[in-house]
Amino acid sequence: MRPDTLALHTGVEFCPHTGAASVPIYQTSTFHWSDLDQPPDFDYARSGNPTRAALERAVAELEGARHGFAFSSGMAAITGALLTLPAGSHVIACEDVYGGSYRALTQVFRRLSIETTFVDATDLDQIAHAIRPNSRALYLETPSNPNLRITDLSGAIQIAKAHGLMTIVDNTFMSPYLQNPHQFGADVVVHSATKFIGGHSDVIAGVATCQDDALASEIYLIQNGFGAVLGPHDSWLLLRGLKTLPLRMRQSQESAARIAAYLQQHPKVQRVFYPGLPDHPGADIHRRQARGPGAVLSFDIGGANEVREFSKRLRLPLFAVSLGAAETILSYPARMSHAAMPQSQRDHLGISDGLLRLSVGVEAVEDLLEDLDSALHAL
Repeated sequence: MRPDTLALHTGVEFCPHTGAASVPIYQTSTFHWSDLDQPPDFDYARSGNPTRAALERAVAELEGARHGFAFSSGMAAITGALLTLPAGSHVIACEDVYGGSYRALTQVFRRLSIETTFVDATDLDQIAHAIRPNSRALYLETPSNPNLRITDLSGAIQIAKAHGLMTIVDNTFMSPYLQNPHQFGADVVVHSATKFIGGHSDVIAGVATCQDDALASEIYLIQNGFGAVLGPHDSWLLLRGLKTLPLRMRQSQESAARIAAYLQQHPKVQRVFYPGLPDHPGADIHRRQARGPGAVLSFDIGGANEVREFSKRLRLPLFAVSLGAAETILSYPARMSHAAMPQSQRDHLGISDGLLRLSVGVEAVEDLLEDLDSALHAL
C-alpha cells in the first residue's frame, strides 16, 4: 500500500475484540493469569501492553520493518539501541547530530567505555577512515539537525556492512512518511515520536524499528530491563497522530518549500538550509532516498540580537524547543536543541548565534509569510 493508505491500515485500525474503531487504552499495570502453565500474552505492563503493542506494530509497518519498540522518549529509543553495544565499543557518528544525542554519546556512554568519533558523514571517505578494530556502530541523521546536511544512506550503510557495523539512523526529521532507511539496509531506525509521529505537542515518546530477530531480542532486553517504556495513553496518542501524518506532512512540506524560497531571497537572511532548494548541498542525494524535502528548515539572520528582536515580533510561531507539530515552531539551536554541545563544536558545525530552525505547521502559508516578513522588516 502507498504511505497515505498504510498510515490508516497498519493492521491495528480497530479492536479485534469489540470492533471499536480505536484501539482501547489498556490502563493497567498487570494482567490475570488464568492458568499457571500457560502464561498470558501480557503479564506485566512494563514488559508489554496491548495498546503499546498496537503502536509498535503500526510504526514497524510504516517503516517497513519487522519489529517495533515504543520508548518513553526519543532519547530513550536512541540510547536503547546504543545499549545493545558491548562495553569497549567504538561508535562513528555524524558530527552534526542532535544536541541530546551528542550529550549521550560524549557524557553517558563514555562512562561505559563506549567511545565516539564524530565525522562529516556527507563525506563517505571520512566514515571509512574512522573505522577501528573495535568499531561496532555507525550513527546517522539525514537530514541532520539543525543544518539539514544530507548523508548518502546507501553508500554509508554499504561501508558499515562491509566492516560489520550496526547502522542506526535517526529518521525524526523525515518521519516514516517521507523516508524509510530500512530500504537502504539500516539495521535500526529511531524517531523522537514526540515530533511528526505524535504531531500535536502533547506527548513525549520515542520509537525504534529493526528487521533482524536477534537484534530485536537485544533491543527488547534493554527496553524491558531498563524500563523506559511508553505508557498506554501516550501510545494511544501516537496511534491517533499516525492517522493524520500524511496529511500534516504534505501541508507542512508544501508551506516549508514556499517559506524557504521566500527567505532565500530576503536581504536580511544570510543563508537558508533546506533540502528542497536546488542549491542545497546533497539535494540530489536526498531526492533519491526520500519522497520529499520535509517540513523543517533553518536560516541565519546574523546574530543573537537579531534573533532576540525577530522572535519578539513574530505572532504565529511558537518559540520553543521541539518540532514536528501541527503548529509552526521556531527554535534557537544555540540555546535550545544544541545547548548541550560545546561552543567550539557549534562554531565548527556552523550553528551560529544567528541560526534559527523553523518547523512549519499546517497554518495558512500566506499568514506565516506575512508574519515572517513583518518581523524581518523590523530588523
